Amino acid sequence: MKKNLICILSVFFSSQLMAADSAATRNKIEQALSSSIRDAAETARDANRKPGEVLEFFGLEDSMKVLEISPATGYWSKFVGPTLCENGGELVFSVGVSDDFRNDVMSLDGLECTSAINNDITLRNLPEFSFDDSQFDMVLTFWNLHNPSVEGRKNLNEAVFSALKSGGIYGVVDHTRRHLEPTSREAQNGRRLDPVLIIKEMIDVGFEFVDFSPMHYHPEDNLSQEVGTPGVRGNTDRFTMSFRKP
Repeated sequence: MKKNLICILSVFFSSQLMAADSAATRNKIEQALSSSIRDAAETARDANRKPGEVLEFFGLEDSMKVLEISPATGYWSKFVGPTLCENGGELVFSVGVSDDFRNDVMSLDGLECTSAINNDITLRNLPEFSFDDSQFDMVLTFWNLHNPSVEGRKNLNEAVFSALKSGGIYGVVDHTRRHLEPTSREAQNGRRLDPVLIIKEMIDVGFEFVDFSPMHYHPEDNLSQEVGTPGVRGNTDRFTMSFRKP
């Protein structure tokens, strides 16, 4: 009986510590979202993109080693980086990291713990490869999985799987395609993906499906138009899902 009580108390206090760590990280994310290194156009997107909620859903902790795939102009980088750098974490960028990004984003205050790898790989050029670095706690990709071919996406997901620690999380967000609608870049709604297809592809390379969130559900989006169409751009229905390496 005493042994069982100790086990119960141990689980209770561990969950309390995890909750406290999560709350502390979320607070740091909110502080980073208010940083002066972000411009007005970026902060204007926050209400729609829900960055704090997304990172909390994925389970980001401020001491993690994180890989961000194809950071584009650095919307996410500008607050993920400072959140990690403050507490010994590390943020690494890969696939399609431009010279402008290196010069304009990675040099900003608060991103001292960042680096870039795999300079020769882009989303449109994804052969079988391995990341130049590994042992990541988390890999993040936002609106990128719709860009590669099916084979390229498989190569990327396999590389991510190999680069993650056991128990590591792969967090993805992308534009929703209607379930079972054939995927085609040439279609009118080309830059969209069936979330069920993505789950299948992740499981096929070894990931466990963890969870999904409806936080980016937009019922007014009928999924039929290109994501850059005026009136649709910025308001697409998106899937937000996490996967774990066993």
